[in-house]
Amino acid sequence: MAAGAPRIFVSHLSGVAVFDPNGDQVGRVRDLVVVLRVGRRPPRMLGLVVELATRRRIFLPMTRVTSIESGQVITTGVLNVRRFEQRPTERLVFGDLLDRRVTLVEAGVEVTVLDLSVQQLPARREWEIDRVFVRKGRKGGAFRRSRGETLTVEWSAVTGFSLEEHGQGAESLLATFEQLRPADLANMLHHLSPKRRAEVAAALDDDRLADVLEELPEDDQIEILGKLKEERAADVLEAMDPDDAADLLSELPTEEQERLLNLMQPSDAADMRRLLSYEEHTAGGLMTTEPIVLRPDSTVADALARVRNSDLSPALAAQVYVCRPPDDTPTGKYLGTVHFQRLLRDPPYTLVSSILDDDLQPLAPDAALPVVAGFFATYDMVAAPVVDETGSLLGAVTVDDVLDHMLPEDWRETEFHLDEGGVTDDTGA
Repeated sequence: MAAGAPRIFVSHLSGVAVFDPNGDQVGRVRDLVVVLRVGRRPPRMLGLVVELATRRRIFLPMTRVTSIESGQVITTGVLNVRRFEQRPTERLVFGDLLDRRVTLVEAGVEVTVLDLSVQQLPARREWEIDRVFVRKGRKGGAFRRSRGETLTVEWSAVTGFSLEEHGQGAESLLATFEQLRPADLANMLHHLSPKRRAEVAAALDDDRLADVLEELPEDDQIEILGKLKEERAADVLEAMDPDDAADLLSELPTEEQERLLNLMQPSDAADMRRLLSYEEHTAGGLMTTEPIVLRPDSTVADALARVRNSDLSPALAAQVYVCRPPDDTPTGKYLGTVHFQRLLRDPPYTLVSSILDDDLQPLAPDAALPVVAGFFATYDMVAAPVVDETGSLLGAVTVDDVLDHMLPEDWRETEFHLDEGGVTDDTGA
């Protein structure tokens, strides 16, 4: 853990107020949602169960939490108000883990869990349970005073929580696949039976399932999405890259498209509708609507802070696009691009408007795939802006999306492996 990273005992979070960025209270914390992992690895904290003023309990992902302290939780202000439903691999800290009997590994003594502490991982917006506050002796309530020695130990010092101690099934399979890259997990899912594939997909959290869906063949995508509840299917589509989500939506019947779009957040649905309006094999059909957009008065420091976002693909993080407001696509007038290497060469206080690359003509949304591919090859680009006839930035095309559409349709079903000679396919070519 990073020095000085905040550690918070979960008992101090029970009932604390949750605020939006404007300081308005939106609800109170009623529980914490974690996912257990194999062995003695600390559980990852997925989010909070928040009770709104209406008594409805919703799920607040940790990616939408900007600050968590003993006295308050601050959110980004973007909340999904659908009712919280616990999934198979999820555990509720207050409901499932506290007041539980576990065993101290070294002493072999049974103890009762009184409290747990969570700590933020360094340089990431991720939290995990790191320590357990336990009491030796007879069992009692988690927040109840009783006799017996109490002590705080590392998560790895106790046993009785981990996945392998709760039976087999999709949970154990997920634990086996946990360290796989999305593309490798997608390949594993592709070779499972439809029933097993559905079980694993149902147990994955939304972000992980979104990443995996982007790597699956089209038929598998449609099959998995069709077996999810519509509300969850909409959540997963929101978590996918907009261009990949639009490609998947385009394969669904019009009525089903509309139902899912109506369940999505209005801003996400607007992006989807815009992408669906373009032909598939054009710059507009290939682009993502979420590039890094900065105003002319932003600095190099501002740009580097945005580039550091770990959720961005390397291609999207390779450059920023400078536009007049509004900042969200479609923007005001597109002014030019600043490449990552240039950002590294100039002082942090430099305005991005003074280091623009405005020589290259951006792509038009109706530019055909061969034109887009030729642009990337000619100028050695990994991403390129897409601008309409009014000069507004619509999005950006990345080289991986170009490759996806130029490779044979069944390329995802080819297994690749690494040997001493480099990467080969399953034919040994």
